Amino acid sequence: MFTKTGTTIVGLKFNNGVVLCADTRSTSELVMDKNCNKIHKISDKIYACGAGTSADITRVTRMAEKELSKFEHKFNKQPRVCHCIRTISTHLHSYNGHISAALVVGGVDETGIWLYDVHPHGSSNSVSYTALGSGSMCAISILENGYKEMNKEEAINLGCAAIKAGILNDLYSGSNVDVIVIEKEEINYMRNYMVVGKRNNRPVLKYPISSVKILKEDVFKYVEEI
Repeated sequence: MFTKTGTTIVGLKFNNGVVLCADTRSTSELVMDKNCNKIHKISDKIYACGAGTSADITRVTRMAEKELSKFEHKFNKQPRVCHCIRTISTHLHSYNGHISAALVVGGVDETGIWLYDVHPHGSSNSVSYTALGSGSMCAISILENGYKEMNKEEAINLGCAAIKAGILNDLYSGSNVDVIVIEKEEINYMRNYMVVGKRNNRPVLKYPISSVKILKEDVFKYVEEI
């Protein structure tokens, strides 16, 4: 059984870093996991959100993490975001799009603040904001309407609003919103930052017997045989 993250993922830049947001629902024929993690660490300052098949996304991000880790240990230098994008894009392109992994990659390096979207066939784009996944059409409309030069709090609020729009309009997205803020000074990962569509404990409805109209009454006598 394939488990997919049929997803809403969002990334956007702000004045001092990058915000990545993702929902937490994982689906197959049914909802398999209501609180899965779709934000993957690639290096200390580079993270990725994934949409597609869970196994493919995990495999690709682990591959990129190992490649960048080898580079860091060999040259004693922090890898750049463009190095990560080139590694992932080359890997995906070599499989001609058969790996079901679409990624939003964000990070900070010595050259600046970077945000990319990477598609399953290997193409990539450097963007200021983006959304991918089955709920991306709703999410991107929120980003296009609200994106501007903003601070960290405004970026988090806009990213969460975009994910919420995807959750409320896409059956394959749902549950909670995870957020990670990547800055030059620190990384702040906020698990279950927002809960969307929380189930309310409704009171049990009780009807008096007199409110039910009896139209017909039959009495049966049962004889128990010994």
